Amino acid sequence: MHAVPPADKDFPGRVRGLVHTHRANLRSRTYATAALNPPTAPHEVVPVVTRDGARLRVHAYGPADAPAIVLVHGWTCAIEYWNPQINAFAGEYRVIAYDVRGHGESELGASPLTTDLLADDLAAVLDATLHPGERAVLVGHSLGGMTLQAWAGRYPDRVAKQADAVLLTNTAPGQLVAETTVVPLLNTPLPLLKRRIPLPHFIGRLGLGTPIVFPPIAPVRWAFTRQIMSRRSNGDVVDYSFAIVRSCPARVRAKFGILLAELDLGESARNLVVPTTILAGEFDDMTPQVHSERIAEMLRNTGSLVKYEVLPQGHLGNTEMSDRFNQELAQILDSTRQPARAVG
Repeated sequence: MHAVPPADKDFPGRVRGLVHTHRANLRSRTYATAALNPPTAPHEVVPVVTRDGARLRVHAYGPADAPAIVLVHGWTCAIEYWNPQINAFAGEYRVIAYDVRGHGESELGASPLTTDLLADDLAAVLDATLHPGERAVLVGHSLGGMTLQAWAGRYPDRVAKQADAVLLTNTAPGQLVAETTVVPLLNTPLPLLKRRIPLPHFIGRLGLGTPIVFPPIAPVRWAFTRQIMSRRSNGDVVDYSFAIVRSCPARVRAKFGILLAELDLGESARNLVVPTTILAGEFDDMTPQVHSERIAEMLRNTGSLVKYEVLPQGHLGNTEMSDRFNQELAQILDSTRQPARAVG
């Protein structure tokens, strides 16, 4: 009989070490595309502790007295995901970004993971970073956009007090598994049914909740480009985006994946009563356009929708088309600095 090898007791520690090394490389690596590189603008580290005691990594770039932008990243990302926006706006604005709990260097905490908890985290970040009476332009990508909706639903009285405007990109209010097109065989409508086959919920939940590791090998990179980004993405942008996603520990990815599988924010977006812009991706299989259309319809009914546009991009819009994304954000920022018109 062959002896059973002893359990590798050091394996979890080695995994944590690899993740730590990868994150360190993420913050120091440079690319030919300058916008992707670590910001050179000075930044303040803002101490934020959530209601359950988790410490969040929060950075504020740029002048302390400048108008504020708050960036909330998506699933498996980190502050570094926003490098193209920080580099573009930190000279004239105070750009605030944080690692969502469990991501980057933020602690996961001990509380059950819910959208209410993420809303509370955002509320804590806003309270810690905004000056008394200050309002910011709030930007949310994917899970970050869901966090903004959850915050608006949980704290409706704070929306007009702390937000000048909102930009939601590649996000959804719920039904992610039912509407996903990320599984290639389910993307094409059946000829007889004239509609695509919805992904069974239990399979979607299993897929999102599995602690998948993304090794930096060509087939995985190809699949990432094809299913998460779009075929028009290449070079530095793919390398950078792939590195960002790989920085998230597999167990955190799985915990948040289950949260996304069960996501149901209802009509929380209706509480976004400030001017709101929505951007969707033409080739976004993670959060197809139908999700953005639902949010847009809610905001049309409340009168707060400024713009809804579908761009030729995948799920990572602000990296895939960073110049276009920055143009949209610049327009929003300019609009908030215009003097208010008299009514009457």
